[in-house]
Amino acid sequence: MNSKIIPVIMAGGKGTRLWPLSRASAPKQFIQFIGDKTLFQATLSRVSDQKLYEAPVVITNEDFRFLVAEQARELGIKLSGILLEPVARNTAPAVAAAAAFVESRFGEDAVLQVLASDHEITADAGYFDAIRIAKETALSGRLVTFGIAPTEPATGYGYIEIGEALPTGACKVKRFVEKPVLAEAEKMLSAGGFAWNSGIFMFKAGQVLSELSSFAPEVEAAARAALAKASSDLDFTRLDAQEFAASPDISVDYALMEKTSNAAVVPSSFTWSDLGSWDAVWKLGARDEAGNVASGNATLINTRNSLVMSRTSHLAVQGLDGVAVIASEDAVYIGRLEDSQNVGKIVKQLAATKATAALTETHPTSYRPWGGYTSVLNGDRFQVKRLFVTPGKKLSLQKHHHRSEHWICVKGTAEVTIGEETRTVRENESVYIPQGEVHRLANPGKIMLEMIEVQTGSYLGEDDIIRIVDEFGRG
Repeated sequence: MNSKIIPVIMAGGKGTRLWPLSRASAPKQFIQFIGDKTLFQATLSRVSDQKLYEAPVVITNEDFRFLVAEQARELGIKLSGILLEPVARNTAPAVAAAAAFVESRFGEDAVLQVLASDHEITADAGYFDAIRIAKETALSGRLVTFGIAPTEPATGYGYIEIGEALPTGACKVKRFVEKPVLAEAEKMLSAGGFAWNSGIFMFKAGQVLSELSSFAPEVEAAARAALAKASSDLDFTRLDAQEFAASPDISVDYALMEKTSNAAVVPSSFTWSDLGSWDAVWKLGARDEAGNVASGNATLINTRNSLVMSRTSHLAVQGLDGVAVIASEDAVYIGRLEDSQNVGKIVKQLAATKATAALTETHPTSYRPWGGYTSVLNGDRFQVKRLFVTPGKKLSLQKHHHRSEHWICVKGTAEVTIGEETRTVRENESVYIPQGEVHRLANPGKIMLEMIEVQTGSYLGEDDIIRIVDEFGRG
């Protein structure tokens, strides 16, 4: 039996509760909010101890596959596998597919730790004590969850009522409680014996699959079939779309944890947040003497207990108390911190209107396996983009039917192929690619390459790309 824990990181969510920075196409797990890492990278770092952990398994949406691979590469962390969900089916099918994958690689007694990729956790001594207790409890045949000691009557979390103690230091789960209203949350906090449901789990691969086959057989069957018919694509494992889609859309709490008699909870006191609102980001940030958390281009005057973040324009905030002011490249959110749990309502309203729907889905900055681009300006028959290419990476060899392109190098050194000719383009130099000409852009240097791209033509959509050669396997 493998003595190490196999981390399974769930990174497929498309949440928009931290809009406008988090969008469906660039969700919060891949964004840097606190510290020098994205939330996904911080999760990878917590499971990087090779004495305790095997290389992680990541399960994610197909759209995020290159983000996952690139952000792991930036940290120098190897992965045991990247499973691609063809459709969203909630946490139970994802856990089942990952457990089947781990069972096939490491055996049925391998211990999984299932983690969300978008939680903020302080991995101190108390955290690793909880991991040790959870592992021992999982090996004894329990399905383990982590219960966080509540610090306030939060209504955004589910709760666990803690039952009798087990020999390992964990406890039986007496019951799970849905997200409560404030009065009920205050009552539970006053009574004691309740913990926040963290959504972190630990169990043996074979056992969780066995129990799913009893309590949610359609989930277990679909996951096994999707893995059996999976295909390999570069470093990715593509779960079979038809088989995976046959699974019910259900959470692992509903499908299994609330039904099994083997549920256990490790009461834990480490700092944890699911960063489900701007209020949560403010609480975890480094506050100044006035209680403000500021990030990016911001000036605050006579302002208290506020969160101000800007990715682009300079924000000047004066005379406010307890607010969130968040600016992305194309949208600004302003609201009271105490109301920030309701950002989802604004997102739904924006999504329902054709003129604003794109603000909830796409982000001006799009990431690709070679780097990415930011949309700067769009007009009739032209658009301007900032391209950034990671050292050693190259775009596909391609052509366009409907547009020509001008590239100006503003940082680094570019290797540009046009037709049969390859040339070097340095800072302050430019190059023209005629419509229909085969071309390629590469970064042979050691620093990030930045280019300004001006496109002109009758059609400028991203689907006007005919890839001739692509090292990332895209058609």
